[in-house]
Amino acid sequence: MDVSVPHVAVVSLAVCCRALKLCKVPAAVLHAFDDIRLQPASQVVLGLPEHILAPHAQPSPNPVQLQMTTPFPVTLPECALPADFNKQHGLLAKPYKHLVHRAVLEQHMGEFKSFSTNPFQLNRKGIAHGSRTWQNSEKQVYLFLGYCHHYQQVSQPTLQLFLSSPLIAQYVSFHIAAGHSQLYIRNFLSCARCVLRWWQSKPGGNHPSFVEGLEWLQTLGLQVADQLPRPSKDPKGLADAGKWMSAPRLVHLIHGAELQSQDQMQQQGVTVETSRDMHDAALAAMTFSHLPPVRLPCIRSLVVPAYTGPCLHPDCKEPSCEGNRLSITSESPLLMHIQLPHHKNARKWGKAVIEFDVPSDLAQLLHTYLGAPRKALLEHHLLIGDTCPYVFMDMHGRGFVAAAVLTLYWQKWLVSRGGVPMNPSMCRQVFVDKRQSNSATAGPSNQGAAMVMGHSVKQWDKWYDMQYHPRLAQNAVDGMQSWRAAMLQSHPPAAPDLTLSSALHCGHVLVSDSEESRYQSCCSDSDIDIDLD
Repeated sequence: MDVSVPHVAVVSLAVCCRALKLCKVPAAVLHAFDDIRLQPASQVVLGLPEHILAPHAQPSPNPVQLQMTTPFPVTLPECALPADFNKQHGLLAKPYKHLVHRAVLEQHMGEFKSFSTNPFQLNRKGIAHGSRTWQNSEKQVYLFLGYCHHYQQVSQPTLQLFLSSPLIAQYVSFHIAAGHSQLYIRNFLSCARCVLRWWQSKPGGNHPSFVEGLEWLQTLGLQVADQLPRPSKDPKGLADAGKWMSAPRLVHLIHGAELQSQDQMQQQGVTVETSRDMHDAALAAMTFSHLPPVRLPCIRSLVVPAYTGPCLHPDCKEPSCEGNRLSITSESPLLMHIQLPHHKNARKWGKAVIEFDVPSDLAQLLHTYLGAPRKALLEHHLLIGDTCPYVFMDMHGRGFVAAAVLTLYWQKWLVSRGGVPMNPSMCRQVFVDKRQSNSATAGPSNQGAAMVMGHSVKQWDKWYDMQYHPRLAQNAVDGMQSWRAAMLQSHPPAAPDLTLSSALHCGHVLVSDSEESRYQSCCSDSDIDIDLD
């Protein structure tokens, strides 16, 4: 058996053979065990198909002795990157989707999901995971298990691998050697703590090693954050790397796309190509230029005015909620309204809704696109009628459900317009950089703009304003010159009349002035050394 997997019991192969005969398993399995007996030095894990393991013989998800591998590593092991370290190794990748005997893993994942997402789970610390948080946790789990399967030769990965502190230490070393960010590593460690708390909630999960393991993971996370600080970014460095566009250049690029799409629609009529161009121009205008940069999940989940179904947000429990919606208030004059009840800080804000009226130019562009051009796109993708509820859609007529799809779509469009492959979320940094710069022009109030962006002005200084520290330092140095000039122009006070006295006291010179005479001494008379000679 594979003794590298934690808590896998090493059982006599003869006993296994007799037990299998009593269970009347197929002969192929017995032959497999006989082959192992001929090679006693080998270490293998049998992958038994699900149809061989009858329901009464399914392995229990709870080990007999539930505890973490001890002792815990006191330092991270050295890691030499393999030649194929860039290869996709997560269990969700295509080569690993058909692992033999996935029943235990699927059972573990189902129980872990229920434990993490149940609204009321009183043996769990903290609130329930939202859909997005759970997706991130699920991704981290499958990446770790895939690493164990691909690089550590674990045949049947399950959540029990999270009980192995040496495997976790090796996985962290792998990410450090690969140059991954501390945020990525800390997200995994946070997920690992959640898995350990799930194991703690199970029968036999009160072993002291779990408490020690949680402390060990927390210590590892703190030291990763200390030794792998976030790299400082600045617009110049990002521009040199082809990941930044200035605010004026980006506004001109988007404005040119709007005008071109409208001109092509008038000259060529409604075609698939002209409709797609208008869709892209409307999407870009919603992302930047007309509005303070709204969060991308809000743009992806925005539904059309004609949609009358229930809220599409996976975590919504309000029966009367209409979701993130674009609505038409009036046709003449044209007035459009956006309401965003589902945004990142909705829970912290007491479910306060972000809502505002759409500017007239953007409203006219959106109204034109939502007519014949959008219908042409839906028909082109073989969707009869207005079946796609979202305002914006990908090249297959579906909403941008995944954030990565929208990011790639935006980058390709930006490059096609002569820009650089900048991440659309970077538009928020571009906006804040311009608003906070010394050359900022008139515009929205910072507090109101931050409200539309779904955070606060404090977040600007902490995360979004990449010139915050150098700008304030330079402004302070520049301001010191005017302060110095003011000091030089002011009338100095009368200087005191200082005269030196020849009288000695305690080996020091007596200093006198016009107001007061006092002895300057650091020792008393009793401490003076007298030379009798």
